[in-house]
Amino acid sequence: MIARLTGTIVECKPAHVIVDVRGVGYRLNVSLPTYVALAAASGAVSLHVYTHVREDALQLYGFVTEEERTVFEELLAVSGVGPRLALGILSGIGATELRECVGRADVGRLQKVPGVGKKTAERLLLELQHRWDTPRARAAGTELPPSRPALRDDAVSALMNLGYPADTARRAIEGALVGRREPVELGAVLRDALARLAR
Repeated sequence: MIARLTGTIVECKPAHVIVDVRGVGYRLNVSLPTYVALAAASGAVSLHVYTHVREDALQLYGFVTEEERTVFEELLAVSGVGPRLALGILSGIGATELRECVGRADVGRLQKVPGVGKKTAERLLLELQHRWDTPRARAAGTELPPSRPALRDDAVSALMNLGYPADTARRAIEGALVGRREPVELGAVLRDALARLAR
């Protein structure tokens, strides 16, 4: 796995750059903030790299900062978000503003990012708030009372608010609750249910 590259930019476009490393040119997909930073750079540059391996291809994604690569990886962990959408989100909002947006649960701002609809925006908030140490997540707490019926109802309601039919949401939550011991974390149940729905 390639994690970092240092070399000379030989081609710099908004969607990708080519970095020459000792005679070998590496093509990296980049976000708009990274492109802007590289377009103004001269001499050798160093990029943090995420290697995405598929059955039919190996793609590299380059980032000027480690923070941006970290956020990119965290976006990939969200149900239904692939590399292209994750890069589009970083291009439309940036890593720092995204964290701020999630912290204040600003679904409207997320919906302004090209390719992000209401359902995706709400899913991003739901999953990232529990992953990141946001004020809203701290205020909500992580552990719920050991009442399965109440937790089940809250989780089903959350999925319905994301646009899933009641029966579909109920089945996904029931599946996510199987085998869990008390106390049960709502965020973990929702992440599991969303992963099931994304299959």
